[in-house]
Amino acid sequence: MDPRIAAVRRFNRRYTRVIGALNESVLGGAFSLSETRVLYEIGTAGPITAATLARDLALNTGYLSRILSHFDRKSLLRRTRDPQDARRTLLSLTDQGRATLDVLEATASSDIAHLLATLPHETAEALVAAMATIERALGPAPAWRLRPLVPGDIGWVIARHGDIYSREFGWDETFEYLVAEIAAGVMKSFNPERESAWIAERDGIRLGAVFLVQASDDTAKLRMLIVDPAARGLGIGARLVAECTAFARARGYRRITLWTHSILAAARRLYAAEGYRITASAPLEAFGTHLTEETWDLDLTQPIG
Repeated sequence: MDPRIAAVRRFNRRYTRVIGALNESVLGGAFSLSETRVLYEIGTAGPITAATLARDLALNTGYLSRILSHFDRKSLLRRTRDPQDARRTLLSLTDQGRATLDVLEATASSDIAHLLATLPHETAEALVAAMATIERALGPAPAWRLRPLVPGDIGWVIARHGDIYSREFGWDETFEYLVAEIAAGVMKSFNPERESAWIAERDGIRLGAVFLVQASDDTAKLRMLIVDPAARGLGIGARLVAECTAFARARGYRRITLWTHSILAAARRLYAAEGYRITASAPLEAFGTHLTEETWDLDLTQPIG
């Protein structure tokens, strides 16, 4: 046998044993890996048609139908008519389905965290890098997309801020505390008529986020922009900033303001490219370091372009 073929088959056997063992631990093995993925797609992309699910997941329609029937029996699935086309049925999760997905997600994340924790830090980092190498070798990654918030997103936004800013800029835990306070305040009074949030993801993996909230009747505030280091260079940051601008214009705001720091060069380039200008700056002692805080404003009364 070609040694390359033997190597791939050996990896597949080892990988499927690990994933199979993890999957069996999810709700006592009540759901297969395919069922878990279908439930996840409905929960994150829904309302969605069965045809779209089958296409996106490359599933046989008969097999998908059996999975959906299983969900129906467990009262996890809601079926409604598409208001744009009464011939189509849209699938979404019931409250029970959402609760089940939350447990599945939390358990799966915990299992992977436990797996990584059994490895030395350098080995875990090498494992993740090797997985990225495999993905690149097998072809271009699927396109990323923007979606609205779902349960679990806020915790991810807070955690990624704390981790990224600690690793890249040496900021201490007080920054993560601040982000948690901001996130709690945003969501406590969130008004979808005047405010919005976007999550960038690819193949179910969160890559970035941004929030646009109301500061006053005529001013919106851009908050908590984050792009995962692994996703930089894909245009996600620029798209998130542009979505905020488009939403603010559509809601009749006259200005967007934001708070940042002079050290955040990449973010500042995004803001400048969108048309923001610095309107205030001052030295700041925060997050265990010396900073210069900045206020940037975008005038929405000016003609586009």
